[in-house]
Amino acid sequence: MTSNAPRAVLADHNVSVGRAMWAVVRRDLRSSFRQRQDLLNPLLFFFMVVTLFPLGVSPEVSFLQQAGTGILWVAALLSTLLSLDHLYRHDFDDGTLEQMVLQPHPLFLLVLAKSLAHWLLTGLPLVILAPVLGIMLHLEGNSIAVLCLTLLIGTPVLSLIGAIGAALTLGLRAGGVLLSLLIIPLYIPVLIFGTGTVAAATEGAAVEGYLALMAAFLVLALTLAPFAGAAALRISLSNS
Repeated sequence: MTSNAPRAVLADHNVSVGRAMWAVVRRDLRSSFRQRQDLLNPLLFFFMVVTLFPLGVSPEVSFLQQAGTGILWVAALLSTLLSLDHLYRHDFDDGTLEQMVLQPHPLFLLVLAKSLAHWLLTGLPLVILAPVLGIMLHLEGNSIAVLCLTLLIGTPVLSLIGAIGAALTLGLRAGGVLLSLLIIPLYIPVLIFGTGTVAAATEGAAVEGYLALMAAFLVLALTLAPFAGAAALRISLSNS
């Protein structure tokens, strides 16, 4: 698929919504693999924060076992935040974003497709990398398994909420700073329940309630965030 192929797919009234969404996801994946620094920077940041924390605070095993979950979750949150500025940037610069807004398919579904591509490029690698770093922080096997499960549920929520903030700050000079101020407060509930789930598992308590609440966050984000992101895109493009 050439760089102009997604535009042709989006502009075609006869193309199904599923094919249009797949075109958006495929284009974002290909674009990120061509610009590998945008793909690797969040992962390197995640790795560096987790590995440097014991050196800067304390390498004691008991401390790392207690604080390790929080370290990993905060690092994952900041890594996701670091990559959000590029979510719409390349499409905005080459005019593809305007084509997405004008195309005949529902814009909220294409925002959902872009959020999915962002999670595949950022959130899923963090989930895969988490067990290795969990072992380095001396977390127990059960805690690592629950940690990975919470990240698997929570990182899509981070991508979906981040898509709203990235759309609102699109085209602004200090967009990165404003994006952080807008999004971090909305990330706090996911962070609290993500770390709380692992803490409950470490103490031997039931974690089903925590996981159910995190799943509810995910369902709520999947239901509302694409509509809010689509509205934010229209507002940003109308003001640019």
